[in-house]
Amino acid sequence: MSQMALVIDLNVCVGCHACVTSCKEWNTSGWAGPMPDQRPYDADPTGVFFNRVQTYEVGEFPCTETLHFPKSCLHCEDPPCVPVCPTGASYKREDNGVVLVDYDKCIGCKYCSWACPYGAREFDEKNKVMKKCTLCIDRITDMSLPENERKPACVLACPTRARIYGDVHDPESEVSIAIREQGGYQLQPEWGTQPANHYLPRRKTRMHIREDELVRADNPLREEMELPIEGETLDDVAW
Repeated sequence: MSQMALVIDLNVCVGCHACVTSCKEWNTSGWAGPMPDQRPYDADPTGVFFNRVQTYEVGEFPCTETLHFPKSCLHCEDPPCVPVCPTGASYKREDNGVVLVDYDKCIGCKYCSWACPYGAREFDEKNKVMKKCTLCIDRITDMSLPENERKPACVLACPTRARIYGDVHDPESEVSIAIREQGGYQLQPEWGTQPANHYLPRRKTRMHIREDELVRADNPLREEMELPIEGETLDDVAW
């Protein structure tokens, strides 16, 4: 049996969110949609996303880095969300290993979201069902499309080619070669879920920063007032 999956290269992901928007665009009107956003911007935002990009700053100033971490359903080989579903709505396809949800059977009990250690399940408040990344199952199985287009929307949209799609059970596939040659790893393998999606690690590069590069030549505070001395904050300075 094949196991289709994504391999995400954290070294080249720039956090542009093209994968997020292309996923929304394709799936909102596709087989897995709709993906509503009732309150996308207020204090209690609500919406359905199959793919999210989380951004972190790592290190200590001045040696800091920005890390963009895309996360979606990992299409586990032993998905804990499947056996807990009381209606059989969550299931794993035998032909390609993709984990899906049958909306006609889903009762929105959220058992699957509690069982998923990766927080990959989304509750659609409007339709009262659980939703998640489908690897764009309606695209990858559509034989009327050219082979190079039978890929998830996020993969096709990525401008830096940070997302690779293929069969991780095929040792000669592009994804398997990338995992093998570039140190690909699973997210939290200690859970025993055997995630099919893998990540390629960031490659560390030594930063060379001169001391004068840490001072802004055009610092607007210098034009208005003296900069605070060490230990002071702007609240301590008389205007």
